[in-house]
Amino acid sequence: MAFALLADFVVVVHFLFILFVVAGGFLALRNVRWTCLHVPAAVWGVLMEWTGWICPLTPLENRLRRLGGGPAYGSDFVERYIVSLIYPEALTRNEQVLLGLAVLVINGGIYGWLAVRMWSSRGRDGREVALKK
Repeated sequence: MAFALLADFVVVVHFLFILFVVAGGFLALRNVRWTCLHVPAAVWGVLMEWTGWICPLTPLENRLRRLGGGPAYGSDFVERYIVSLIYPEALTRNEQVLLGLAVLVINGGIYGWLAVRMWSSRGRDGREVALKK
């Protein structure tokens, strides 16, 4: 029972990490410090998709499931909704590459907008100018 709960926890963490990879750039719009965490996470996510590597969270979840008595996928929320989003059955290699490209496009747009916003907040002499509300 404990291993099954840990496996569910790993799936939730995996799902939240994927959300952070895809949309974590929006946090950088609120506070630039998020870029220190988000950029490496986004690079990792793109590498996972483009290279076909297996995220370490996947074997961890599988091991925990086995230790808990096997893949007893029931009808609970985590297994029914989150697992199928993270591990779609018919995901092809081309679709993985497109997912990685989508992460790049989404976050490239966010960070491009952030760069323009930061650049436009500077005065002609390069010093910061207070943003007007």
